[in-house]
Amino acid sequence: MLHTLFTQEHNHICDLLKHQNPKWDDEQLYRKAKLINSALMAKIHTVDWTPAILPHPILVTALRTNWSGLAGDDLQDALQFLDEKELLGGIIGSRAEHHAAPYALTEEFVSVYRMHPLIPDDVAFHSLATGGLLEKRDLNEVSGKRTPAIAERITMPDLFYSFGISHPGAVTLHNFPKTLQNLRTDKGEHLDLAAIDILRDRERGVPRYNQFRRLLHKPPVKSFDELTDNATWRKQLKEVYNNDLEKVDLMTGLYAEPLPPGFGFSETAFRVFLLMASRRLKSDRFFTDDFRPEIYTELGIDYIKKNSMLTVLKRQFPQLAPALEGVTNAFAPWKAITKPAEL
Repeated sequence: MLHTLFTQEHNHICDLLKHQNPKWDDEQLYRKAKLINSALMAKIHTVDWTPAILPHPILVTALRTNWSGLAGDDLQDALQFLDEKELLGGIIGSRAEHHAAPYALTEEFVSVYRMHPLIPDDVAFHSLATGGLLEKRDLNEVSGKRTPAIAERITMPDLFYSFGISHPGAVTLHNFPKTLQNLRTDKGEHLDLAAIDILRDRERGVPRYNQFRRLLHKPPVKSFDELTDNATWRKQLKEVYNNDLEKVDLMTGLYAEPLPPGFGFSETAFRVFLLMASRRLKSDRFFTDDFRPEIYTELGIDYIKKNSMLTVLKRQFPQLAPALEGVTNAFAPWKAITKPAEL
């Protein structure tokens, strides 16, 4: 769905560039549109998706500041020197900085970015026109080689509407998709992805939960009561880990950890998440030194500033407008369509 959406968006950007640059050949249009489209996706991830899963007012402000600074896009135009000061001008357009090491996804990020519980075991497909249920499938029926059949049977507007009105699963214990606990390979093997996630961390020597916190300069939890406020989970964790708090695996601890208000995942994971979200921008010359009209074109810079996931959806699938009425973030729940009563 997202590949289709942003392929269409890429073609739209090509048309705009062609209008302004009639002598450009297909390769020039393709490369420049790809650059603009990629930057727009990065912006959407930073200021749309992340605040939707972390809808705390302070975090929303912090993430927007990450992109365009406290000054915002408008003042950035008027006071370009603010780009040298990230707090005011944001990372975008500031100077590139690798912070002592070439950019890479860190092992810590790989270990904390365990968000499979967001995925539901069942997916309901609804009609955008009537709001009625078209069909309901389990995750296994819509994944892998079975995906094309769904896309051929159900229209893109209906697919986007269906996901728009659905809710993700909570990133907690006892909520790992059952389908992913019983994955079937082409060879007929059964894999438990939850167990594999734990095993991979152990094989790599990733610190257990409490030691991981210490290495982040966070105080370790002192008891199972502090680890989780769920009495049933406490009892289970004590049994699984033989009452040894230091043996609790990182992923287990992250899922058990009580969440601050407005957090969709643990505060411990968030610390690594925010560092990586910032660094992937700060280390990329196309978001720093080369985020300028000479590279992106004036049209490209303006396009990135003025667009969001909402504008992309409305432009490519205008049929979605009724479901997006009053919605300020495309990754928040959309407005459900109800068919008018028969007279």
